[in-house]
This record gives sequence, structure tokens and C-alpha cells, in this order.
Amino acid sequence: MEERKKYPLDQLLAIKQKRLEEAEKTLEECRRTLAQEKEKLATAENKRDEVKDHKKDKLNQLRHKLDTGTTTDKIQQMKQYLKVVDEKLKVEEVKVKEQEKQVDQAQKQVEAARQDLFKKQKDIEKLKIHHKEWTKEMKDLTEHEEGNEADEMGNARFVMKKVSKRHKHG
Repeated sequence: MEERKKYPLDQLLAIKQKRLEEAEKTLEECRRTLAQEKEKLATAENKRDEVKDHKKDKLNQLRHKLDTGTTTDKIQQMKQYLKVVDEKLKVEEVKVKEQEKQVDQAQKQVEAARQDLFKKQKDIEKLKIHHKEWTKEMKDLTEHEEGNEADEMGNARFVMKKVSKRHKHG
């Protein structure tokens, strides 16, 4: 019996398997990056909220001073400080917006990596189906060839017996 044939696309399957593993690693990296960007966003939001709370406290202090009566200098000083706090709040808002963009970008990268992984899984699945079909074809072909060989051997025996009988009777 002839030696079993090797699947001709084994090398391609190995390459695609390696690419699938790389895609899995890329997806994990993208997910880690997304988690880090979300943490940075939470930190930026917390800092912004602290500044907001500080502003509220200072506004309440100013209102209280206005209600209870204080010097104009003190009120001007407090209003000036509130302007500084407002500027700091704007800066923190910008940081939050920038970090939201980073999170969105990381989210898009995760989605792209997920799509790439899905495509590579489908490629491998197609090759595995093809491999099964190829294996079945090879088995059928081998059985057919073995059947033909058996027929030929049977015919050869028949002819040999016929020739042998002729020699004995001839």
C-alpha cells in the first residue's frame, strides 16, 4: 500500500494558526491599553470633580461672606481666587476631554483587533473543513486504487490459471 499523502496546505494552516495566535495577543494588548486609558480617564474625572467641588465650596464661602457682610477687599480677593479656580477647572475639563478621545481610540483598536481575530478564526475554520474534505477524497481515492489493484491481481490470476490450464492440456 502506498504511503499516506501529506496534506498540501499544512504549511498554510501553520502560518494561519501563527497569525491567529498573534491576533489573539494583539487583542489582549488592545484590551489592556483600553483598561489603562479608562483608568486614566477616571483619574482625570476625579481631579476635575475635586476642582468642581472646591469651586462650589468657594462660591458658598463668597455667598456667606456677602450675606454676613465683609470688606470689599475681601470680596474682590475671593472673586479673584474664583477666577483662578475657574481656569484650573477649564484645564481639568480639557484633560478629561482629551482622555475621553484616548479611550475612544483604544475602544476602536479593540474592535478592529476583535474583527481581525474573527476573520483569522474563519480562515482557519475554512482550512480545517477543506482538510476534512481532502482527507475523505484521499481515502476514497486510495480505496478505489486498491480496488483496481485487487481487480488487476484477480484478472492476472485468472489469466495465469487459464494459461496454466492450456499448458497442462496442450
